[in-house]
Formats: sequence, structure tokens, C-alpha cells
Amino acid sequence: MQLQRERDTAPEMALRRELHRRGLRYRVDVAAVPATRRRIDIAFTRCQVAIFIDGCFWHGCPEHGRRQHDINGWYWPAKIAGNKERDADTDRRLGEAGWVVRRFWEHDDPLSAADEITALVRAAQDTGES
Repeated sequence: MQLQRERDTAPEMALRRELHRRGLRYRVDVAAVPATRRRIDIAFTRCQVAIFIDGCFWHGCPEHGRRQHDINGWYWPAKIAGNKERDADTDRRLGEAGWVVRRFWEHDDPLSAADEITALVRAAQDTGES
């Protein structure tokens, strides 16, 4: 698992390229929750919008996540359940701190994800200026 990329994955890079092409500027790999190792994949810090791109295997995608594990079947269900619990806790903590959190799966279309993020960021910027 050490060799598994934590950032700059292909789905994340595709989304980041599209957001940048649209003129949106963001920070990458930002500390999410103080005193933890949790990181926001794409952060719009001024308007407090946090974007996560979750891998189907690691975060238990209902569409593509594996239900049966042939190797180490005793380990993976608990590991993935723990990842899901940590994700929910991160979302809750960020929400309590005033952040808007959106999660996308690695298989989601980057263009449609960018459409949603663009609208979200623009709306947050508009409300922040008032």
C-alpha cells in the first residue's frame, strides 16, 4: 500500500486541469482537520470549498467497489469500512468549521464534476462578497 499514490492521481489531475482551464485557482493537498493527517484533495480556501476525489476500491464505491476479496479477505472489509467512517468524520468536521464538502468518485466524468464545482465556487464567492 506504500506505493499507492495519495495525491496527483490520474482522476484528480484530469479534474484539476479542467478547473484550471476554467480559470479557477485552488490549493492542493491542504490539511483538512487540525491534529490529523487528513488532507483535502482540492481546496478553494477563500470560499471554503473542499473537494475530494475518492478511489472506488479504497473508499467502497457502491458501483465499482469490490464486495469479495480473494486475497486478505479478512483485512479489506474492515479497512474499507474504516475509510468510509473516516471520510464521514472528515466531512462532519469540515462542515462544522464552515466548509462546503463535495466528494467525487474516480470514475466520475471530470467535465460534469467541474461543472458542479464551478457553480459551487461561484455561488460561494457571490455570497462572500455580499
